Amino acid sequence: MSKIKAKKERKDRKRGRIRKKVMGSSEAPRVFVFKSNRYIYTQAIDDEQGVVLTSASTLEKEFREKNQNTKNTEASKILGQLLAQRLKQKKIQNVVFDRGYYSYHGRVKALAESMRKEGLSF
Repeated sequence: MSKIKAKKERKDRKRGRIRKKVMGSSEAPRVFVFKSNRYIYTQAIDDEQGVVLTSASTLEKEFREKNQNTKNTEASKILGQLLAQRLKQKKIQNVVFDRGYYSYHGRVKALAESMRKEGLSF
């Protein structure tokens, strides 16, 4: 087995263990985080109906007006505020945070804390 395939399987197993425990609904959607080397993407997902309620990423024009840098903790904080505002517009106060296979550290932690600071509870 190649190193790349083994690493992907480890990530998939870890993501599967987390997804067994984390489930979103229309009252409390699951906020999923994906971070690449360059950008961060977030989605609020209703798992019962299988739809994405809202999303935000560092690629968006609205984000780029506030911050040019896309891969530091400051960018994560701004992205968390942006997603929290969009969820508030849809009258959603409670969410379930799904960090994927990423550690709750650095950019993921900054994103979650900024969402909490905007008034979301999870």
